[in-house]
Amino acid sequence: MPATTPTPQEQPQDTMTCHRAFTIGLPKCDNPAERRFPITPEAAGQLIDRGFRIKMQEGAADCIHYTDNQYLRAGVSVGTREESLACDIVIHLAPPEAADVRKMRRGAMLLTLLHPANQDLMAVKELLRRHIISIAVDLIEDERGCTPFADILAEIDGRAAVAMASSLLADSQRGKGILLGGVAGIVPCETLIIGSGIAACAAARSAVGLGSMVRMYDNDIYSLRRASMELGPWVITSSLHQRTLDNALRSADVVVVSRTREPFSIDREGVSAMKRGVLAFDLASDDGSAFPSMTPVDLAQASAIESSAKIDNRICFIHAGCAVARTAAMALSNTFLTLMSGIVTCEGVSNALKLLPGMQKATFTFFGKIVNPHIAARLGMRNVDISIYLTLS
Repeated sequence: MPATTPTPQEQPQDTMTCHRAFTIGLPKCDNPAERRFPITPEAAGQLIDRGFRIKMQEGAADCIHYTDNQYLRAGVSVGTREESLACDIVIHLAPPEAADVRKMRRGAMLLTLLHPANQDLMAVKELLRRHIISIAVDLIEDERGCTPFADILAEIDGRAAVAMASSLLADSQRGKGILLGGVAGIVPCETLIIGSGIAACAAARSAVGLGSMVRMYDNDIYSLRRASMELGPWVITSSLHQRTLDNALRSADVVVVSRTREPFSIDREGVSAMKRGVLAFDLASDDGSAFPSMTPVDLAQASAIESSAKIDNRICFIHAGCAVARTAAMALSNTFLTLMSGIVTCEGVSNALKLLPGMQKATFTFFGKIVNPHIAARLGMRNVDISIYLTLS
């Protein structure tokens, strides 16, 4: 018998669980009221590193000045609209049209913004017929009850409104040729902000930083107190008393209306008391209903500023955040990375809805049923509690 006999030893063996990679579709948004794009090339590369496959329509990111080659270098497959719509998860910020929904895979997931007033009846019926799981990302809540998508878009709206106002005031052709903040010896412009939420605080912070005198009005005293503590003594806060509001409207150079607990609008009489050349921004609606007597100018359109100089009536600007679409894309990308990681961790869309209550609240169509009361009321249909289906599935 030999002196040394080989002894078998255990060897480590790599093991893995095989999961089918989710595909994410990024079709081009043809809606003129939505210029924002959800994913940047950098974020796309990170999603691909995490196991996703991404298919983007050719030229889809032109609105944020990213080329197809930049996405190709990140590993994205660039192709036709049909290919991007046939993915497991389709991200389309504007409400889709019925023709696009018919091209989606049965049982797929659609990530979009809610926009109840802009939902098309035929498109929703197609979502139901094809059993699409539709999720309004602006309603998704995290474990703290915050809405990360809606909050970041609101912050961008507020900052973009003041940035646009400062630029337009300084424009000697379309504006007054004045600085928002003024200089030594010259009284600064006044900025009037209605509301005290995230968009309002973002607008106030930007206006104060530029040297403007800022007044903030709201009927929610607790929200107003939080805003006052956050912004400091440089912002004058007040309840929405009509007399004080009228005085503020007469002297304001910039008026920003953001979301409030109760819908707020400035009537024709209030508008007539405002300065000539005042800049009005509606951050609370998609149609300028905060200033019903003014002509809305959509900043989602690239020619909006040029065309506004040709309008004789008083105007208000809407979709301020769409004017800085690339900033919005970068902010949305960060939030989508977190959301997609949660879906992968839960091993599927249905499991994610069961395990993440914040996604349940954001779902508005689920396997052929409407589960959102606002969409159901808008379309004259019945809604069912999604928890019933999740319990039975």
